[in-house]
Amino acid sequence: MSYIDLNSDLGEGYGPWDMGDDAQVLSIVTSANIACGGHASDPETMYKTLVLARERGVSVGAHPGFADPLGFGRRIIPMAPEEIGRMCAAQIGALTGVAALAGTRIAYVKTHGALANLAARDREVADAIVAAIRKMDPALPILAISGTQSEQAARAAGHPVYSEIFADRGYLSSGQLVPRGQAGAMIEDAASAADRLVSYLDTGLMPVIDGDPIPLEAQSICVHGDSAHAVAMAAEIRNRLAAHGVTIKAFVEP
Repeated sequence: MSYIDLNSDLGEGYGPWDMGDDAQVLSIVTSANIACGGHASDPETMYKTLVLARERGVSVGAHPGFADPLGFGRRIIPMAPEEIGRMCAAQIGALTGVAALAGTRIAYVKTHGALANLAARDREVADAIVAAIRKMDPALPILAISGTQSEQAARAAGHPVYSEIFADRGYLSSGQLVPRGQAGAMIEDAASAADRLVSYLDTGLMPVIDGDPIPLEAQSICVHGDSAHAVAMAAEIRNRLAAHGVTIKAFVEP
C-alpha cells in the first residue's frame, strides 16, 4: 500500500471545555471527524474546529452520534432505525451549515461511538443511516468500520464507502471492536500501535484477541483524539508509516 489516510475524532469539547489537543492533532492527521452536536460540541466549537482544519488543509467529516453528552455517545439510546437515520441527518445538516460559514465543506460521514458499534453489527440500523445520507447527498461518502454491516450496507446501496481500521483499539474475530472496559480494548503504547499497523499494511491481517488474525480492508487509520496519548500516537504512526514508505494522504480531498 503506497498511501493511507490518518483520521481522528475532533471538535468534541463543549463551550469553554476542550477535549484533547485538536490543534496539535490537526497538524498530524489528514482527515478530521468533527462532532456535530449529538455526543459533543456546539456551534462555536464546530466553527473553530472547522476553521482550524481548513487552515491545516485537513479534510473534514461529520461525526454524528447518540444525543448523550453525559455518556459521550458511548451508550446506546433505544431508537427505531428510521429515528436514528433522522437523528444523523439533523446532525450532519448542522455541521454542513456551520462548515459553509467556516469556508469549508463536509467531505464524508463517520458515525461515533455506540452508534458506530451498533451500526457495525445491526444491518437495519446500518441501512437506515445509509438511506438517510443518500437522501441528503448520494455522493457524500461514508467512512465505515472495516468488515462490518455499515460497510456492507453502503456497498449494497451503491453508496460511496471507505473503510477504516483503528490504531488504538483491539479487535474481535467478528471484525468489531473489543468493547471498552474489557481487557484488550485499548492500545495506549504508541510504538505497539505502530508495530501492529506496519504488520497490517504488510499482510492485510489484523490481530484479534479471540482467534487468528483476520483480513480487513482499509483506506484510513483512526487515532482517537480524546485520549491522553492521541498526539504522541498520531505522530509516531505517521513517522513510522513514512519510514515504511507509506504516504499519509486524505481518502477524500478537502
